[in-house]
Amino acid sequence: MTLAAFNAAPAEEALALMRACCASARFATAMAAGRPYPSADAAAAEVDTVFARLTWDDVREAMEGHPRIGARVSGQSAAEQSGVADETRAALAAGNAAYEERFGHVFLICATGLSGDQMLAALHRRLNNDEQSERVVAAAELRKITVLRVRNALTG
Repeated sequence: MTLAAFNAAPAEEALALMRACCASARFATAMAAGRPYPSADAAAAEVDTVFARLTWDDVREAMEGHPRIGARVSGQSAAEQSGVADETRAALAAGNAAYEERFGHVFLICATGLSGDQMLAALHRRLNNDEQSERVVAAAELRKITVLRVRNALTG
């Protein structure tokens, strides 16, 4: 969808597009309500503003919409995780299981441009975080993913 089409879209379409970028209802509602945006850059900047108001529950809701890193996926997630080699998938699966057991949610990282080995190293480092520190990191990674997705969605 183009920026002009997003700005002019009915509310339900705008919400659906933003939910595809970030599965948080609060995020999608705020972004749709912020229309019209003068540019894709302005919309991407608004992501930061909206994220500053999200609660941990909103972040958790959004994370539930993300597949596990290294899982065989399609669509946006496949392109974002294209750096994962087959031999790294098993190690990521084991790391994901340990991470989810420790923190109670999916391991999230902005995978664009990262190799599977880089993602695996980050996963292992983050397993050492305390819960509050990891919440901050996970929310920041979700924000980065969302900024990229919003830019891509509005320059289509």
